[in-house]
Amino acid sequence: MRVNRAPRDQVPGPAEWFTGDVTLDQLPVPADPAHVRTAHVHFAPGARTAWHRHPFGQVLLVTEGSGRVQSRGGPVESISTGDTVCAEAGEWHWHGAAPTTAMSHVAIQEAGPDGATAEWGDHVSDAEYSG
Repeated sequence: MRVNRAPRDQVPGPAEWFTGDVTLDQLPVPADPAHVRTAHVHFAPGARTAWHRHPFGQVLLVTEGSGRVQSRGGPVESISTGDTVCAEAGEWHWHGAAPTTAMSHVAIQEAGPDGATAEWGDHVSDAEYSG
């Protein structure tokens, strides 16, 4: 068993995956053969992911603030502290902070056979973000 104590290293979210100011805090996971990956992701107001999907789906637990999520073809939905969001395997979606409020969430997903946890698509336009 490992006990990891804060603070953890935080890194900026890659511009290829995010719009706006996003910080990633990789959380420790069990060693192989486990395939689960977790991160505590912090979004400044208006920041968001690009469209993406996960080979085995994703669970988001909103830890603070408020934000927005959308599945391709669906409405933009509001989320806030305490909400849990489940994206199904292969479901194209995005998530991020509300326009004037920061948002943080814990993201939980499983790596695919190639080790990748997500396939990334186009950035979410301002029109898509606004709904």
